[in-house]
Amino acid sequence: MNRLLGCLLIGVSVWAAPLHAEVAAHILLQDAPLAGFQYHAGKQWWSHMRVGDTLTLTREPDNSHDANAVRIEWQGHKIGYVPRRDNADAARFMDSGQVLVTRISRLAEGRDPWSRIRFEILIPLHPAAQSD
Repeated sequence: MNRLLGCLLIGVSVWAAPLHAEVAAHILLQDAPLAGFQYHAGKQWWSHMRVGDTLTLTREPDNSHDANAVRIEWQGHKIGYVPRRDNADAARFMDSGQVLVTRISRLAEGRDPWSRIRFEILIPLHPAAQSD
């Protein structure tokens, strides 16, 4: 009986632990192909990239081709852009100061540069502050 009670207490203490402190949650804003792979450093760094690698987004509001332009970098190297048809939401969130997390979601061999790299943009969810 004491063994059962001990196991039950261990289970309750694990269940009662603040799991939110160790679990990251995100909302998927979009999953899209990388635009401009063939024009930027993507080909040069292709063999070093891995699914899950973090990407950096940079707004280019003064871009002469697209006022909603969002540049994508891998380890400081410009590899392309969020496609023009898909960049309005990311641009709006970034302009409002929203933190966005971006990572490679798929890498594929192939001749079509639009199919080489897919990425996802995520909005991190932060747990509400707990009151003491």
